[in-house]
Amino acid sequence: MFNHRFGIEIEFTGITRQRAAGVAVEVLGGRLSGSGRSCTVIAPDGREWSFVYDGSVTPLKKVRGSVVNAGDDYKVELVSPILTYREDIDTLQELVRRLRKAGAFTKGSVCGCHIHLDGAAHTPKSVRNFINIVASKNDLFYKALQIEPDRMRFCKKMDGYLVDKMNSRRPRTLEQIKSIWYEGYDESDNNRYHQSRYYFLNLHSFFTRHRTIELRGFNAGIDGKLHAGVIRSYVVLALALNHQALTQRSASSKKPQTENEKFAMRVYLNRIGFIGDEFKNCREHLCCHLSGNSAWRYRVGS
Repeated sequence: MFNHRFGIEIEFTGITRQRAAGVAVEVLGGRLSGSGRSCTVIAPDGREWSFVYDGSVTPLKKVRGSVVNAGDDYKVELVSPILTYREDIDTLQELVRRLRKAGAFTKGSVCGCHIHLDGAAHTPKSVRNFINIVASKNDLFYKALQIEPDRMRFCKKMDGYLVDKMNSRRPRTLEQIKSIWYEGYDESDNNRYHQSRYYFLNLHSFFTRHRTIELRGFNAGIDGKLHAGVIRSYVVLALALNHQALTQRSASSKKPQTENEKFAMRVYLNRIGFIGDEFKNCREHLCCHLSGNSAWRYRVGS
């Protein structure tokens, strides 16, 4: 599952875009290009890491230990270049740690983290699989990832009506899937900020020039803090979901029994590749907000 490429966007505040880009130069090397609404670091390998303006971020900074309002230059979104897990995850985590050390933080659950997955290998069957996988895990994911009402308008749960249409019509081509995806919207599908994009699973980016499948249901941090381990957990989950969609023969949208949430999530994570000590911290991050007992299905505890 780690052979597929991805990109990540992380929203935060606390420091300016210029300062964030300066931190990236310290971590990545390379040189700084641009200013104002877009500061880009061109790394020695030629890839670009950008720190851009994001209007959805509430600009804040800390002054003598207190959080106060700040100017628009504190509205920051990190946009990574194309990454691969084995080669780049350590660099990404180190950059997140250094940004946090420099003063970057998140505003509650409002600052989001979006992961774009390379869509080149996807087929009509795998796209339908992805839709059904996310639909079946809607409730479990939203609790595990602590997606609160403030962010729901930017990453809504999978549309049940859309899921039903996909499964009743069983589209056989990407054009047929595209037609169903945009059905019922008045706006042009060429609109960059099309309303269909504001779901946990966003296919608008897949049907535009980017050709990526975007997962939008992640917070940029926990308890107001950027957290490198949590970011890694999100990346692994996104890649695992992508791999499941690509390789599974079929997928159902039926929601599983989750009377014991921790057990249900642990079993599912193991099934899709979160096995062994390497992913122990990922499992912990993704299960810590769920109720129940991860070891025993019917002995539900705290």
